[in-house]
Amino acid sequence: MKLIIKDRIFTDNTSELEQNSVFVVSKQNEQYKDVALNGGFEIINADELKNYLDMSSIKVIGITGTNGKTTTATTIYNILLNLGYKVALQGTRGFFINENQVEDYSLTTPVQIGNFAHIQKAIQNGCEFFIMEVSSHAIEQKRIEGLDFALKIHTNITRDHLDYHKTIEEYIRVKNLFLSDESPKLVNIDDKVVKYNSTNSFTYSLENNSDYKVNKYEFEHGMKVDFLYKDKTYTFFSKMMGIFNIYNLMASLGAVHILTNRKLEDICKTLENFGSVSGRVEVVSLNPLVIVDFAHTPDGMEEVLKSFPNKDIICIFGAGGNRDSAKRPLMGKVAQKYSKSIVVTSDNPRYEEPERIIEDILTGIDDKSNVIVEVNRVEALKKAISMANDKSVVLVLGKGDEATQIIKDKKYPFSDKEEILKILNKS
Repeated sequence: MKLIIKDRIFTDNTSELEQNSVFVVSKQNEQYKDVALNGGFEIINADELKNYLDMSSIKVIGITGTNGKTTTATTIYNILLNLGYKVALQGTRGFFINENQVEDYSLTTPVQIGNFAHIQKAIQNGCEFFIMEVSSHAIEQKRIEGLDFALKIHTNITRDHLDYHKTIEEYIRVKNLFLSDESPKLVNIDDKVVKYNSTNSFTYSLENNSDYKVNKYEFEHGMKVDFLYKDKTYTFFSKMMGIFNIYNLMASLGAVHILTNRKLEDICKTLENFGSVSGRVEVVSLNPLVIVDFAHTPDGMEEVLKSFPNKDIICIFGAGGNRDSAKRPLMGKVAQKYSKSIVVTSDNPRYEEPERIIEDILTGIDDKSNVIVEVNRVEALKKAISMANDKSVVLVLGKGDEATQIIKDKKYPFSDKEEILKILNKS
């Protein structure tokens, strides 16, 4: 990838080196350092990029956590836009500048030059804020080195990516590493495994005492939440659902308050017209009630499933192939705990056989009398929707707003939302 600053080319790819180029060395490409040196090119470390790009006009906000990164990042983005700021957003759903999508889906967090290239584009478009999701891979691989964060936000730490990090302890350690410096940070202190540097820290919570403390909430056609800040009570309304989204919204309004020092009353008001984030507890149909969500971990599934205590839950889900296989029975166990009916299907099988993945899920379900197995995801959606009535909710979990299904090394067009709408139009 190339980054051009004042007519100089910065690249992390030796094949892109040309006259007047600078080779940017990172954890990913350090084995090619000698190639650039032998070619007579200037070399810098990735954390030195900030010395070449003037970022004094923009504030970088980084959000990490197992669940809630995308919703929190998107909500902060929308609040800031609503308040009249110019803002860029980089994450799982793509790259956005001032309400326009500039790039499609990509890595949650790009490599160093990708981050700086996006920040440069945001600056060129007059953005005052750059919001980015920060994955555990990005922290461990040092993709964010060289970035000075105006605010770091932590949502939660639960089980995920153990195919990469190997143990939950290592995953927790990596996540907490992001919070170990003295950068300003906003932390969910209800998280039992979070460890952070308390210098320049702010906190939010539903249970423990914190700077932004929820003291009352109710759900009816969305949510109404009362919270305390410096002994004064504030209230916000939102169309979103679920306790997990109270956390996401508290992180969002707290972040905007810290970054802008705007009145909390004005920040709270912006939430009233903001609906769900695409693919995150997104209502695709009201009659029957069908909801799509990205939840793909046991904890993520539980947070969504327990949000509908007054509904008969029809849960349809699978699990990704070539990823943490130990979580699959746990996902089955969570689905059984909350669901009246379960449809187990294929997700992104990659190089694994879908049937094998489904077998792993089923080992976590003791009573299989209410379980339907259907490998074909379209057929599975049809079967789940056919069971729906006015007392039920169909929760389609795992893929959210993904537009493809990954089988072996190919991506095939597939959208849960589009397939659901097709089925409903035919019925």
